Amino acid sequence: MTIQNFIPANFISSQVKLSLLEDIGQQDLTADLIPTDAIAKARLISRQNAVLCGRDWFNEVFNQLDPGIKINWFFEDADLLRENAVLCELSGNARALLSGERTAMNFLQTFSGTATQTKLYADIIKDLPVKLLDTRKTLPGLRLGQKYAVRCGGGVNHRFGLYDAILIKENHILAAGSIAAAVAQAKALHPNVSIEVEVESMDELEQSLKTAVDIVLLDNFSLEMLRKAVAITQGKVALEASGGVNMDTLRSIAETGVNRISVGHLTKDLQAVDLSMRFIDL
Repeated sequence: MTIQNFIPANFISSQVKLSLLEDIGQQDLTADLIPTDAIAKARLISRQNAVLCGRDWFNEVFNQLDPGIKINWFFEDADLLRENAVLCELSGNARALLSGERTAMNFLQTFSGTATQTKLYADIIKDLPVKLLDTRKTLPGLRLGQKYAVRCGGGVNHRFGLYDAILIKENHILAAGSIAAAVAQAKALHPNVSIEVEVESMDELEQSLKTAVDIVLLDNFSLEMLRKAVAITQGKVALEASGGVNMDTLRSIAETGVNRISVGHLTKDLQAVDLSMRFIDL
């Protein structure tokens, strides 16, 4: 898994700069206890099975604190980790290693948590012809990293924001007057952009099929309704299931024949991976 062409240039450095300011402020008071020229070595260890994600953020933290710090990685992003695996070894200025430890691990454990959660879901339906999608329910300021992590875990990205695809929801339909009016206006204003409509009933699905919509999102449809929607649509548009999706319901939803399933849990309810950075020489 490569991050090139996915994250805009300088985005990670800007994000790391803000995070270091948040944590260190004007001075790391505790690091002052260490001689300025002290050199140390450390190991980063995973305390659980996980999927690695976020190396570039981790590296950038220490690069900004001291470019002389060397990091030797033993795993790539998207690699599976086993409990107690040594992820990397670091060496360099002791103060910089101590000051950057928490910020670097915050990025890595959060993105690895997203990737790990995604893989748990992706494995449930890996033998079925359906895409597992994320949503915009991401941690504020960390969306691009989490979207990247979803890919590392085997998922597929939904739209990144309000700027790259159109998703017409209930309030948009009410404001426009009808599904047909909303889709027609969207097509006229943005003819080359993917248009998706969220529907909550079979009647709204039928209305959508009479428009130029590309994808129909079936919101909180029962399994019976999902199967009926697949039969009615007959491949005319892509069908996406959403709402009430968790690891217990994912498989049965996928088996209805929908093309896509979007899951907010991938990014909003993640559990950070348990990491530990231990000094091995001072």
